[in-house]
Amino acid sequence: MIYLKNLLFQDKFHSRWLILVIDLMVVLLSLWTSLYFKNRLQFDPISLYYMLFYCSNAVLVFMIMKIHTCIIRYSNTRDMMRILITVLASNVTFLLFYHLFFAFYLKIDVSGLMDVLLINFFITSSMLMCMRIIIKDVFKYIETTSYKVEKENVLIYGSTEPSILIKNALEAQKGFILNVQGFIDTGVDRISKCIEQKQVYPIKSIDMLKKRYDIKSMLITSEDIKIDGKRKAVEKCIELGIKVIVVPSSDQWINGKPNLNQFKDLKIEDLLERKPIKICNEHILDDIKGKRILITGAAGSIGSELVRQVLMYSPEFVVLCDRAETPLHDIQMEIEDGLYGNRTRIFIADIQNSGRIKTLFNLYRPQIVFHAAAYKHVPMMENNPTEAILTNVWGTKILADISIEFNVEKFIMISTDKAVRPTNIMGASKRIAEMYIQSLNNLLFEEHFFNSDPSKGNQTRFITTRFGNVLGSNGSVIPRFKAQIEKGGPVTVTHPDITRYFMTIPEAVQLVLEAAVMGNGGEIFLFDMGEPVKIADLAANMIKMAGLVPGKDIEIVYTGLRPGEKLYEELLNAEEEVIPTYNKDIKISKNIPVSYAKINNLIKDLLELNLHNEVDLMVSKMKTILPDYISNNSQYEKLDVKLIDKQMVN
Repeated sequence: MIYLKNLLFQDKFHSRWLILVIDLMVVLLSLWTSLYFKNRLQFDPISLYYMLFYCSNAVLVFMIMKIHTCIIRYSNTRDMMRILITVLASNVTFLLFYHLFFAFYLKIDVSGLMDVLLINFFITSSMLMCMRIIIKDVFKYIETTSYKVEKENVLIYGSTEPSILIKNALEAQKGFILNVQGFIDTGVDRISKCIEQKQVYPIKSIDMLKKRYDIKSMLITSEDIKIDGKRKAVEKCIELGIKVIVVPSSDQWINGKPNLNQFKDLKIEDLLERKPIKICNEHILDDIKGKRILITGAAGSIGSELVRQVLMYSPEFVVLCDRAETPLHDIQMEIEDGLYGNRTRIFIADIQNSGRIKTLFNLYRPQIVFHAAAYKHVPMMENNPTEAILTNVWGTKILADISIEFNVEKFIMISTDKAVRPTNIMGASKRIAEMYIQSLNNLLFEEHFFNSDPSKGNQTRFITTRFGNVLGSNGSVIPRFKAQIEKGGPVTVTHPDITRYFMTIPEAVQLVLEAAVMGNGGEIFLFDMGEPVKIADLAANMIKMAGLVPGKDIEIVYTGLRPGEKLYEELLNAEEEVIPTYNKDIKISKNIPVSYAKINNLIKDLLELNLHNEVDLMVSKMKTILPDYISNNSQYEKLDVKLIDKQMVN
């Protein structure tokens, strides 16, 4: 049996010619049978002419169509359709040849030939397809008896073509350790039906299947899958301790076969996945193509993704500005290894250094500025408020003012949901930056509107984008949980009820680009962050996805809220109104802007206090600027009490 398998399948050169010989033997047998039936079970010697020329013609057509080169053990319905087309082509060409040569030239009677060919078409097609099915089944039997491998029972999520391709590919590979027991689907029209001898089950049957077949894993493909149904199935598997494996799409397989090394464990980011965001790429292309772009904070999580995505829209060049040398070098190497290396410029600078920033603008004359540089870590900024003010407020002011001086077309600032009713230094500093950006835009609009010659006025448009946590960003909770789980725990969560909004970095950047296009100046754009996620549930799911039991294998320890931390984040103040846009994922916050003169003077006061290291007075000034800034679990809560006492006295 091993010899037979080697003969048929190991030597590709010999096996394909062997298949061709078998095909021609089938053709000869089916033609002889057709002639036999047509002549009322009496074989006519003239039929030898038919057989000789038909077989010669069949050899030529079969070699042109190359049906003998297909790998039989991977045969599918497309291959069967190819056989039908090949046999039909063989009969048609033979019929034309016979009419031209025998009937017209040799004057031989060819009546009844059409009946023979019709019978032959059905017999030949049926025999060729049956022969392939038999060989495929024989090969599968040989595979299962030749390789004694203990297989792991698995399920496949979805019953569409990509899922069926995975099932067939797994069954066709020798020594593969995964044994498909069925499909899981949410489609009512598919449940309880069979696909290639495997039943389709609803999500609720996963529990039963685990008990019956000892299911170890569920495979999920990234192709053609509805997110809501996939999330429910994944959550059920996590609950039951079934491992979830992500299979790459079929166009990423190696030599048309899935490889175990390409299979990846499900990541928590996959579980938090949302429906794909729809953006207008044509508008973004019109806005960016051929422009000089500056991205500050280009080495950070958001900044580096901005670089990647902006380059896709064919700018003249992109200036990558950051003060972090190593990560900036890393993104530079990544870009140079790709297609856009000649469209990037590296400029190391601190946005607090106005002279260095002016040098940048003199050198590259950017037309659009994406300002992503900022300090964002809440507890760290609570302990270093002077640096938060210098970077998040003063650095933003420097960039904005120089952008006006150099007639930048658009200035897009990346803000945060922590700027809404801030409870910490970081959020408050970003809110003050938002206020300055808005006031500056209004000042320019007024100057332009009242200018006797509006064409001579500066028309820089200032736009702010505000969103929550991004998955996988530097210092975010998910990498920290992963590291704690790998060390054996415990996993630390600050509070059992703490919640956060999450969005992937590419999603956030897509919406930043879309908002940049639709912005006319002065807007604060809010992004739809989806549903809030309970951090304790996130930690428990990550432990379960690692094949462990929360509270038994790894403990979840609650450490208490960190300085300045909220239980939940907001994207909107109670006083702010929301205006919809043409993109349902983007809305505009409408609020009453502060006058430029007022906020500019307040920022100068902040910087003066910062310069003399008067931290408490500086934070008190921030609370005066932002009446809704109430510190939480912070050393600066005492200043709220003093402020209230002062207001009561007044």
